Amino acid sequence: MSAQSIKTVDEVTIHLAGDSGDGMQLVGHELTNIMALTGSDVGTLPDYPSEIRAPAGTVAGVSGFRLHVGSVDVHTPGDEVDVLLAMNPAALKASIKALKPNGVIITNMGEFDEKGLKLAGYESNPLMDGSLDKYQTFAVDMNKLTKEALKSTGLDPKSVARCTNFFALGMTLWLFNKTLDNTIEFINEKFAKKPQIAEANRLALEAGYTYCSHSESFAFKYEIPSAKLKPGTYRNLVGNEAVALGCAAAAQRSGLNLFLGSYPITPATEILQALSNLKEFGVKTFQAEDEIAGICSAIGAAYAGSLAVTSTSGPGLCLKSEAIGLAVMTELPIVIVDVQRAGPSTGLPTKTEQADLLQSMWGRNGESPVAILSASCPSDCFECAYEACRIAVKYMTPVILLLDGYIGNGAEPWKIPNINDLPVITPYRHHDAHTFEPYMRHPETLARPWALPGTKGFEHRVGGLEKKHIVGSVSHDPDNHDFMVKLRAEKIKKIESEIPPTTVYGPESGELLVLGWGGTYGAIRTAVETCERKGLKVTHLHLRWINPLPKDLLPVLKRFKKILIPEINMGQLSRIIRSEFLIDTISYNKVRGLPLTAREIQTRIEEILGGKL
Repeated sequence: MSAQSIKTVDEVTIHLAGDSGDGMQLVGHELTNIMALTGSDVGTLPDYPSEIRAPAGTVAGVSGFRLHVGSVDVHTPGDEVDVLLAMNPAALKASIKALKPNGVIITNMGEFDEKGLKLAGYESNPLMDGSLDKYQTFAVDMNKLTKEALKSTGLDPKSVARCTNFFALGMTLWLFNKTLDNTIEFINEKFAKKPQIAEANRLALEAGYTYCSHSESFAFKYEIPSAKLKPGTYRNLVGNEAVALGCAAAAQRSGLNLFLGSYPITPATEILQALSNLKEFGVKTFQAEDEIAGICSAIGAAYAGSLAVTSTSGPGLCLKSEAIGLAVMTELPIVIVDVQRAGPSTGLPTKTEQADLLQSMWGRNGESPVAILSASCPSDCFECAYEACRIAVKYMTPVILLLDGYIGNGAEPWKIPNINDLPVITPYRHHDAHTFEPYMRHPETLARPWALPGTKGFEHRVGGLEKKHIVGSVSHDPDNHDFMVKLRAEKIKKIESEIPPTTVYGPESGELLVLGWGGTYGAIRTAVETCERKGLKVTHLHLRWINPLPKDLLPVLKRFKKILIPEINMGQLSRIIRSEFLIDTISYNKVRGLPLTAREIQTRIEEILGGKL
């Protein structure tokens, strides 16, 4: 392949799609690792069916993985697709709308038989009827070529078919001018206990790569220059894994043991899985029989002196609500990680949403305030998890950490921090048994002391009944209850002092501020940067803390004539901002189980600044 045949691009979006059993998530994550290892900035969106076993060959059963790769800052998984790898007709049908005109389609021609077309709902073969003429389409019989490459392995036909995803990955790596070395190492490690399968996948990978290098179908390869990342050591990191590492780091810096009590639930289960692999760092994990047992075990661990965490999604947060109230009343430090998914009820378990904000704020009986913060991208999950643990311990309070589902499952390069640079976490202890009272208060934080059970002179009772100020005994006194309700609210309010001054991207004042939280960060920032290049004056502000809100937020908001708040819900942050500050906002809401796109937000910005809204 000559140098003239390599096309250099600053960024590209790749979408892999196939049946849920075709291994698209596996090869998608491996492709992400390869791109990150070779210096690219990346953003990903795993998108798989909500049904465990959706009907094979149907649109409902398509599993997709989108990867945005660039030499520039990548904030999103990509709005429009440059290269679509479709393993069957259903995958093509489900994904084609996102493909750019003149985009590249690589598809497995071996699946485009009468049965496959019928299952996908095609009346005619799109490879033959001209409907794909506006794209660059490369139809390859991957089934046949994989079978030919593996004929010497002795594998049964079903096992051979399972290797087709690595044939497709080999083609993709060739197309983006990557070597096979790292992927072969990955195959050998993953299938170390199954050498025959490892060999078959390696042969399929090499066959896909070789096919492209010897075929005259492809006019060029893509070359993506390395991104200009800040100096440091990087690794590719998934959001849920970042949460696990952030909690583990917080435990190390605080000198505490980490305990996670959780019930497996999509899309948060990977936090439990990741922490279960960190036993050598004093991490204990408990897979509970239900959500209530998960959080109650965490409360027990916190009472016993551990840094306690429970992970869940929206339905589980509902079930945990009474126990969160117990943690508020007992004033014990626990972190509740909610990886939000589409609801209500069971909803769409594998799809993303931002609709648990109001539940987090007020979804408990009584006046039951908790601290709430949210992560904006996969790498931010580490810092947010660490911060949630720090605040929980310092203020002796439950803290809810919100992740968008796609942030929890998405990945991007993460600069590994020096643990000594992380803020020190010092639990509030009282060391004099003669002056100890269980609900005495720290003068700055209003936290009560963390007294471990079994320590002589520090005996005390906990429970859900109202506590008497200072002494902690059960109290039914009306004035004491009024005082304690206000005191618990004031303790959360004092967390304002931990929030850095509000900074914005763009003009400090003007016509329009785009205010966001959570996983809308990438789409908003990309839209604002695009508008900026077009000469439009627009500003972006993204919140990490939602309860409490930054104490300087109101003066910032007042510097702008209009405030646009894009959310993957029906306007929950908008309601909070309006009620808290009596400021009008413009909501932009879509609830499709998918992230908002930069193009959608850009269009709304242009409409507002153009006087159409």
